[in-house]
Amino acid sequence: MTVFIQYLVNGLSMGSVYAIIALGYTMVYGIAKMLNFAHGDVIMVGAYVSFCATSYLGLPGWASVILSCVVCTVLGVLIEGLAYKPLRQAGPLAVLITAIGVSYFLQNAAQLLWGATPKNFTSLVTSRCRSLGQVQCKRRLARHHRRLPGYHGRPDVFTGKTKMGKAMRAVSEDKAAAQLMGINVNRTISMTFAIGSALAAIAGVLLCSYSPVLQPTTGAMPGIKAFDAAVFGGIGSIPGAFVGGILIGIIEAMAQAYISTSLANSIVFGVLIIVLLVKPAGLLGKYVPEKV
Repeated sequence: MTVFIQYLVNGLSMGSVYAIIALGYTMVYGIAKMLNFAHGDVIMVGAYVSFCATSYLGLPGWASVILSCVVCTVLGVLIEGLAYKPLRQAGPLAVLITAIGVSYFLQNAAQLLWGATPKNFTSLVTSRCRSLGQVQCKRRLARHHRRLPGYHGRPDVFTGKTKMGKAMRAVSEDKAAAQLMGINVNRTISMTFAIGSALAAIAGVLLCSYSPVLQPTTGAMPGIKAFDAAVFGGIGSIPGAFVGGILIGIIEAMAQAYISTSLANSIVFGVLIIVLLVKPAGLLGKYVPEKV
């Protein structure tokens, strides 16, 4: 039983990272109706910025996280403005190909800047532990989470209570009607990319603190699994992204522990296929018929 709880804790830890990444996917899709497959590589950029800030500039961990968020926020806005904004009226296939192209561009740019050799990422998470029986639970940024007010820590409250959040919901429902009501659609979409990229930076730091190997392809597989989580929970649903991320993390941890480490990824994607066969919109997603 103790071993099971340990694996469950590991799954919750990794699932929380997937949930943060999935939030970026689901916010962009819910508002801009596009899949930003370069999101996983923004995670990698955020981790590299944090690594350079601590290793070369000597900044403390919290300062490197803030710098990483700032850089990734600017990067997200630039990606949206240069790559996606010109395709606002284009078909989904053109946007998809562009997103894949941006992903490869970021990976190759990272290889040119930092090299292809993996780097050892020094964990920025406190190493102090609390013991629950024989289970060791790491206090991952616990002090920082306690300082965050609930209002700022919940994206669903942000989208439901703030002016910008309501603008995002309006753009998600109908861009043309939102523009007629005086909402700046372009600025709202750019803000969505900015928020999602800032979350990606935090996820990159947590991901490399959990698995301390940093290389240009670091964000590729976690990005795909987070997209899996967003679809699993219901793409476009913020609570769905959170639930999907947690469940994907738990499923992966249990598959590695009790079935096979090499088959864990296949099992994760297999569960997604089964869920979509039963509930095509995801666990918390809603089916919306397309008007023709």
